[in-house]
Amino acid sequence: YQLDILRELEADGALPIRVRVPYLLTPDTDPRHVRIAADWRQEFQSDFITCDFVKLFADGVVESGTAVMVDGYSDAPGKNGTPLFFSDSMNAAVELADSLGLQVAVHAIGDGAVRQVLDAYEAARKANGARDSRHRIEHVELLHDDDFPRFRELGAVASMQPPHPPGAMDFPVSTYLPRIGEAREDTAFRSRELLEAGVPVVFSSDWPVARLSPMAGIQAAVTRKPWRQGGKDQSVTLDQALNAYTAAGAWVEFREGTKGRLAPGYLADIAILDADLDAVPAERLGNVAAAVTICNGRIVYRSDAAEHS
Repeated sequence: YQLDILRELEADGALPIRVRVPYLLTPDTDPRHVRIAADWRQEFQSDFITCDFVKLFADGVVESGTAVMVDGYSDAPGKNGTPLFFSDSMNAAVELADSLGLQVAVHAIGDGAVRQVLDAYEAARKANGARDSRHRIEHVELLHDDDFPRFRELGAVASMQPPHPPGAMDFPVSTYLPRIGEAREDTAFRSRELLEAGVPVVFSSDWPVARLSPMAGIQAAVTRKPWRQGGKDQSVTLDQALNAYTAAGAWVEFREGTKGRLAPGYLADIAILDADLDAVPAERLGNVAAAVTICNGRIVYRSDAAEHS
């Protein structure tokens, strides 16, 4: 019904943003239902609404002990978290989606869940052959050293959220670090390492879990600090953060030829900010806001200050 509402808004000219909606495959659903996503791809394919990928959840979150870990929780010996999908079911779903030319995005937070998803992407490649799939792993909070090179080998995309690392913005370190233990700290939220290794990295909000504002996310990405002295620095540059929120986001949608940049022939989707980012201290980037937002050449938002300027 949400898609129908979105389509009505689009028909009325009242949809002020472009929306990409996945088909959600739950663990209790037959993997063959992935074919529904292929039907949606045909039915919902317009300038403003697209449905052309499949979403799955491989695990939960670290704080509740539901993220799946390779070596278990440091504060709960013998507990690794329980996968939401049996590997056979996940592999079957991913292989079918891949064979239909659909992109797959899987929520995976623990390093055990990330490994399971990489295994599924590898199985799909073996079954269907290599292609420009741009399959994604959402969050990638923990990434085992053994699996780090597999991202590039498999062409997997790391879809990460800069406000997520505890201490970077809203999430406390006190409920997270004891769960993973000091030995795993350098394997958590490895955005800079992945970028430097040539892995496609895209940033997003994960709203409503984290703040919606991309500027808050950019601040978190640029100002991130190691949790301990001598820990790995996973902060990124302003240019890297901007790219991960814009051009890289368009690329992961297979729309790098029309979105994500200011260039002739590209869509007129533009945010005019109320400050020069190069002149704003890194720790204040989150205060920058949109003065004017343009979608498809139409002004869809104007701040009070912009109205009176």
